[in-house]
Amino acid sequence: MQVLEDYFDFQRPDDIRVKGTRVGIEHILYEYIHNNKTPEEIEQNFRTVTLEQVYATILYYLANKETVGQYFQDWLDYCEKAQAEFDKNPPAFVAKVLEWKEKQKAAKQTE
Repeated sequence: MQVLEDYFDFQRPDDIRVKGTRVGIEHILYEYIHNNKTPEEIEQNFRTVTLEQVYATILYYLANKETVGQYFQDWLDYCEKAQAEFDKNPPAFVAKVLEWKEKQKAAKQTE
């Protein structure tokens, strides 16, 4: 008999992946929690994840809501912080593209 944890690779405390894939459980949970997608819809988003694995991830979350919820919140916080840092200090190429877009927008407004 397979136990729920057998569906996952616990690589580090901040990195839990669906076994046999490179998909972190946070990506499945994001679709489930924030995008309100069904397990069937979620499965379609990930080529390497089965419907059974999606259900196992959701069940693991529901059965361990406090710890997995904190894991998920930590991931969301990390993403938000990383996005803010990227927005504050974009790579040179991105900064040039953004500058070009602003010039194009300004040019249209003056016409």
